[in-house]
Amino acid sequence: MFKISRQHKSSDLLLLLRVNAVHSWRRLLSVRKQSRLLSGIIGVFVGGYLVLAFGLFYHGMKFVAKFPGLGAVLTERLLYTLFAFLFALLLLSNLVIAYTNLFRNRETAFLLPLPVSTQTIFRWKFIESVMLASWAFLFLIAPLLVAFGLVREVPWHFYPLTALLIGLFIILPGVFGSALAIGIGRHLDRRSFQIVLLLLALALLAFVAFWWKTNPVDDDLLDKRTLEALDRLLAKTRFTMFPFLPSYWLSSAVLQWAEGIASGAVFFAAVLLSHTLFFGSLAFTRFGHWFYDTASAVQSRAGGGLKLDFIRAGKNSRTVGFLERGFERIPLLPPDIRALAVKDVRMFWRDTTQWGQSVMFFGLLGAYIINLRNFTHQLTSPFWIHAVAFLNLGACAFNLASVTTRFVFPQFSLEGRRLWIVGLSPMGLAQVVKTKYWLASAASLAVTLALVTLSCYLLKMPWGDVAFFGAVIAVMTFALNGLAVGLGVLYPNVKETNPNKIVSGFGGTLCFVMSSIYIIASLTLLVAGGGGFHSYVGMAFICIVGFVVLSFIVGWLPMKWGLRHLKDFEA
Repeated sequence: MFKISRQHKSSDLLLLLRVNAVHSWRRLLSVRKQSRLLSGIIGVFVGGYLVLAFGLFYHGMKFVAKFPGLGAVLTERLLYTLFAFLFALLLLSNLVIAYTNLFRNRETAFLLPLPVSTQTIFRWKFIESVMLASWAFLFLIAPLLVAFGLVREVPWHFYPLTALLIGLFIILPGVFGSALAIGIGRHLDRRSFQIVLLLLALALLAFVAFWWKTNPVDDDLLDKRTLEALDRLLAKTRFTMFPFLPSYWLSSAVLQWAEGIASGAVFFAAVLLSHTLFFGSLAFTRFGHWFYDTASAVQSRAGGGLKLDFIRAGKNSRTVGFLERGFERIPLLPPDIRALAVKDVRMFWRDTTQWGQSVMFFGLLGAYIINLRNFTHQLTSPFWIHAVAFLNLGACAFNLASVTTRFVFPQFSLEGRRLWIVGLSPMGLAQVVKTKYWLASAASLAVTLALVTLSCYLLKMPWGDVAFFGAVIAVMTFALNGLAVGLGVLYPNVKETNPNKIVSGFGGTLCFVMSSIYIIASLTLLVAGGGGFHSYVGMAFICIVGFVVLSFIVGWLPMKWGLRHLKDFEA
């Protein structure tokens, strides 16, 4: 009986894998048939990224390797630090995606009442979550490891072994992220748990902002004692050498295999394999029951996330919420637009996975910007001050592109099959889309403008330069939101309720590709024009005007085409 049950579970899992693989392949073929031009643009962008990233990694590692005695140390520490931070990011990504896939997914709700074991459902959702969370990680490190192998002149078997080790490595954050998602989903409605979770997040932010400071190094120490200065500069990365971190096992195995130390590489590979087998088998055999209990608890709640619906009795026995009172204070805001904005904000806040990712995106960038004050005294040249300011602008812009692609692009699709109801309302679909655009732009502008202004202030830049960078990020904010909203209307997926899958489709990929191209082109124009800071006023003026025109086209054209496309929905 047990053998038959196990065979039945395996056949169910294989059936789910096969059906979803066929469905994904058909979606890929349909994307190619939709527009060969847009598919070609995405292909060129992906290929260009791989080539450009490989070139940067290869020349950077080759440059570092030229330093006798220091090149190997720096390269090894960079690999340890990179894999440690990527493990942390993979853990957060798996946590968010697993929570959505397990408890906020229409397919999961469809499978639970069927004669399919909960363990099989969890296994499929676990595999799907790991794949969704890890593909970007694999895409990022592939050119890095190829460049590392070419610089170190490793044998051919280094590459398949490294691919196998990375495949084992990505399973561990998937298991831990799924376990955290189940635990958070089970206890999220408890007020004490919410308070503890918020305090932990604040404590972690304070730890990153105030404890992890750079150690200033004197010029005399740099001239006389290079090794001691290097050790002080890398002091805060020593935690990546902790022997019980999975990233340490992976990095050690890769480095020792590249150096020809087969025994050490095999040892660390065996450590990674044993932990992956243990925790993977634990997830595949035990998490299904806990998942079912947590899913029952989540579905039995009236709403998810932290409560923002503070209400009080108003006149004529009406109840007025906290958000309603806030939006009522905004002048010249019609009641229908105010009601839609309140609905979108409340839905966003109730979905813990969405605002949690937003905090993660901008929290890491904010922690970095706050720590700028620890080394600004070492930036004495105006060139390096402006270089750091432009790098901060680029980092903030790419963060904004990730947020707009992840959250703003799927907003129209998330209305789902209720779009016809919205279309019958007096305000119409066009006004709904415009309201979503202005709400997203205002919310993201408040964060990005604050971060860029703070970074310029910490760099002790003149107020004229601060105003310039603030105006640039404001223009980029409106352009990126217009691009995301417009493409979200042009390429909707109203049948899908999972934002991760909506973003992973053709439209979401195109949105991020176009956002990245726009940011790179804008930074190129601004840097070529000197940012308005050098004496060539004519060149600076032409580049700034070009940036404004490019931003207008990127933000206005998709919105115009999207609003024109709405007529098909309303018809």
